[in-house]
Amino acid sequence: MLRGIPSILTPELLKTLMEMGHGDELVIADGNFPSSTFGKKVIRLDGHGVPEVLDAILKFFPLDSYVESPVALMQVVKGDTVETPIWDIYKNIINKHESRNNKVENIERFTFYERARNAYAVIATSETALYANIILKKGVVIEQ
Repeated sequence: MLRGIPSILTPELLKTLMEMGHGDELVIADGNFPSSTFGKKVIRLDGHGVPEVLDAILKFFPLDSYVESPVALMQVVKGDTVETPIWDIYKNIINKHESRNNKVENIERFTFYERARNAYAVIATSETALYANIILKKGVVIEQ
């Protein structure tokens, strides 16, 4: 155990976050996402939801300031009547940690899958909300 590191961040996840470089992408996936199909590297955080994982990661993980939208959400498929209140929760968490690099884009389902396939890692959670998948693009770490 170490001080100041949320216990939800496992040693494997911390190592992965440290290995990632500027521009690498990280997927935090809900329980329905085919993580093993699309992830080159899959880290399981069973029993946890996306919001708590997102909050813990953004304490240490800068978002990319060189792209228009460093965060991507999977767009609701046309004709699907799913409500997505979890997106507002995500935006509040992102704004808490990133006051400037916080623009979120919605991308089409299969485009999201392709980006997930090319992501550095996928974190598989037990999140039950639908369309709760999120991609984060890592920025440059600047010591204050």
